[in-house]
Amino acid sequence: MSGSPTPQGAFPLGRQARLAVLASGRGSNMLALLRAFPATNPLGRVALVISNIAGAEALESAQNAGVDAQYVPWPDRAAFEEEAGRLLRDAEIDVVCLAGFMRLLSPAFVGAWAGRLVNVHPSLLPSFPGLDAHGQALRAGVAESGCSVHLVDAGVDSGPVILQRRVKVLPGDDSAALAARVLVEEHEAYPEALRRLLTGEWRPPAVEATS
Repeated sequence: MSGSPTPQGAFPLGRQARLAVLASGRGSNMLALLRAFPATNPLGRVALVISNIAGAEALESAQNAGVDAQYVPWPDRAAFEEEAGRLLRDAEIDVVCLAGFMRLLSPAFVGAWAGRLVNVHPSLLPSFPGLDAHGQALRAGVAESGCSVHLVDAGVDSGPVILQRRVKVLPGDDSAALAARVLVEEHEAYPEALRRLLTGEWRPPAVEATS
């Protein structure tokens, strides 16, 4: 029921899901989620945006969209997670979406949100996890790259992949050019992956194995 923790594999909920976005910067993926999941979407709505950066563009954009936007400082990880966790619980959040959130969350926090913590990464995982994914792809000389929307686990970009979208690596590409094309795909992939998760069309492998 609304207000109760949503266990892993509980989707669809049978009601509108409440989504939160954690962002550190301008929040272009957050904007894509705001457009896809407004208050009028019966499947889910973005109800809360949290940033660890005071004055982040993501907070202003969320406020302009009428969404609760909260700055939570990062003096250390434990302090941030305690306050962010309180806000998420108070807002009765079902799914947390990382969108350019440039901090590593603790295994305890990740475990508490198992199956309900989602991230978008600019590579075709499991290839090129971690930082500088575009640079990694270019140095490897691959013919295509893209993005992956995945559940977050205790590893680095190692959780189950919900959805991927691909782009060609073009002659003369640098990291900025490749990133710009991949970002366009991220804005399409993230909302679609969440739709698949919330409808139960996609389920984590561990849930499928025990169903």
